[in-house]
Amino acid sequence: MKKVLVIGGTGAMGTYLVPKLVERGYKVDVIANDEVLPENKANLTYSRADMYDEKLVRETLKNAYDGVVDFMIYDDTKIARYLPIYLDNTDHYIYFSSYRVFADKEHPIVETSPLGVDVSDDLDYRYANDYGIYKAKGEKLIRGFGRNNWTIVRPAITYSKKRSQLMTLERQHILKYLDAGKPIPLYEGAKNVQGTMSWAGDVAEMLARLLFNPAAIKEDFNVTTSEHHTWDEIAGYYKDIFGLDHVYVGEDEYLTARDGVVNDWNKWQLRYDRMFDRIMDNSKVLKVTGMKQSDLISLYDGLSREKKTILERP
Repeated sequence: MKKVLVIGGTGAMGTYLVPKLVERGYKVDVIANDEVLPENKANLTYSRADMYDEKLVRETLKNAYDGVVDFMIYDDTKIARYLPIYLDNTDHYIYFSSYRVFADKEHPIVETSPLGVDVSDDLDYRYANDYGIYKAKGEKLIRGFGRNNWTIVRPAITYSKKRSQLMTLERQHILKYLDAGKPIPLYEGAKNVQGTMSWAGDVAEMLARLLFNPAAIKEDFNVTTSEHHTWDEIAGYYKDIFGLDHVYVGEDEYLTARDGVVNDWNKWQLRYDRMFDRIMDNSKVLKVTGMKQSDLISLYDGLSREKKTILERP
């Protein structure tokens, strides 16, 4: 029985992945930082811990895991410190990157498309401590370490029973405007930009099929749907499914709708992701996993499926 460690496995994607791994006959340990964790079951244990504690990480990996699926986020201060530890202590390490690493240079976006950190004309962005930038740096480090036991995966915007997004706005912002009976502000400049949103259950199936798959070793994959829509079309889905009206506004007004202030993190996410046409090619992951695009749920049907849990007030 193979042993798998899933770090951050109670989040948007991990919630769907963990049961799939157990069904495949693996013994799964999940470590998360949630206040309340699910109950332990046969071959499945949950524990709460801070996996930014290097001593604890090293102690945990003494359990000799065959595979590690890592949902953690490592910024510039952590990437080079933690990735070698995992690579040296498991047979197969799955590193979570993001489709946000890609520049807006070619469509559809394939695994070899240019990265923003390499080609962006905006030097402030290239040297920013932004999510897309440090995910790309993590990819480069993994390739440069000289190990042969890794897989890089890049999800697009992923919605689930725990998370739903509209442009850069999160579930809590969506609920706020629904509860107030007010239209949610959306950025007018992104109205006709193409976005890609994948259901977490489909992404989890891809991940389960990549883990311990020889064809996945030393490879990178866009673990997304190839379906894409303009943000105006996606906003229409939220109107139809959730009854959420929207109104288009300028950039500053939109950015302050999230947290009340304009911060660099929010600005980079809008300008260097949501303002890029995200038309994804997923043929590589479909081939290696034996899946088809027709196996993946459509965005409209997926949001409808998760409507009840998305609308739950925590």
